[in-house]
Amino acid sequence: MADRPNIAGNRDSEIKDLIRRYIKEIDQEKVMQMLAEQSQEWECYSAAVVSGKYQTALESSITYVAYEGDFLCGYSRSLDDCGFYIYVCDLLVRPECRGRNIGRGLLQCVSIDYPGRTVYVMSDEDGYYQKLGFRKEGSVFEISSNS
Repeated sequence: MADRPNIAGNRDSEIKDLIRRYIKEIDQEKVMQMLAEQSQEWECYSAAVVSGKYQTALESSITYVAYEGDFLCGYSRSLDDCGFYIYVCDLLVRPECRGRNIGRGLLQCVSIDYPGRTVYVMSDEDGYYQKLGFRKEGSVFEISSNS
């Protein structure tokens, strides 16, 4: 497996800054706490009625976490389409950690670990992904259960 992106920038490489795969026993509580601290937009994952379901999704998905020391800075969650594509469903970096290439590093891990696979991002922040140089490809539509 290739080396992980360095999220520490120019800092000493001995600092335990890393991006790695999600480990339920270590990361679950920290990810759920980070979600609870976010805006209402993320409440669909952290609300008590759905948090158990989302915890299962974190474990069964392709999930990466980004740490600076012991501090969780962000995470990404992606789905594997049976060997065809990878879909990034969630990318969240704490506001105080933004601007340090953490989001980019989380996305790079997907490409590194799944070489030759096309990676698509389910985006509600198109400007961010365009800034990273990604090309917009299609649209996403919601089919409501009331339709």
